[in-house]
Amino acid sequence: MSPGWLLLIYCVVIVAASLFGGALPSLMRLTHRRMQVIISFVAGLMLGISLFHMLPHSEAQTGSLDRSIAWMVAGLLTMFFLIRAFQFHQHEPLEAGAQDHGHGHDAGHGTARPAQLGWVGIAIGMSLHTALDGVALAASVAAESHAEHSFPLLGFGTFLVVLLHKPLDALSITAVMTAERWSMRSRQLVNLGFATMVPVGAALFYLGWSGAGPGANEAFVGCALAFSAGAFLVIALSDLLPELQFHAHDRIRLSVALLLGVALAYSLGFLESEAVHGHP
Repeated sequence: MSPGWLLLIYCVVIVAASLFGGALPSLMRLTHRRMQVIISFVAGLMLGISLFHMLPHSEAQTGSLDRSIAWMVAGLLTMFFLIRAFQFHQHEPLEAGAQDHGHGHDAGHGTARPAQLGWVGIAIGMSLHTALDGVALAASVAAESHAEHSFPLLGFGTFLVVLLHKPLDALSITAVMTAERWSMRSRQLVNLGFATMVPVGAALFYLGWSGAGPGANEAFVGCALAFSAGAFLVIALSDLLPELQFHAHDRIRLSVALLLGVALAYSLGFLESEAVHGHP
């Protein structure tokens, strides 16, 4: 299977998962504890993928660790200021954030109430973040397609991160829209538009990649990977760092989920060819 077809399949599956995540508030009640375990696992996976895979692959493509680190910092700062501007990164069920869970943390932590932050701000921030996920996915597939005898599912680690994280992002939008009493149809249309941002980001990457020229292809892919690694780091740490202060009640459970996510990311490296991390 060609990398292009594989990327298309990845995008279709991610869109379906995002649509499912947006529909969750109307299908089931998500508890605080269940959400935090899922978030810790996905954050650990994202942390591992960014450092064990994306950054080394970037250095192999650019041939310069300094250049890769610079682009990673650029991605980190970009995502940081996106979150600061739109305050969109929250995955707590809305009703859970409005009350005290009896665990000693601030009742409003982790959840933006409709009066404080409407769904439009969340949707704009999440859409930009999701487009960057599409860039990361396409760059990962492109980077691994350059290596001989590489794992047949190119970019699988990045795909797994985006696949597991998008339902949580979609839930953030539709939960606030539900609280603001938007109709089911409106929520579905907004969720559909949000879900399609992954293919849009992937398409934008390929437009830039195709216009980079033969000699610049590897450097373009490497810079995109490093930038995406920085963005992933911010998202992962913004999920993990609040646990230090607010989630001491489940510290063992959440720590195990985090370590399992990191371990899965690391283990995916055994499925790759050594040539994936080699210089072009």
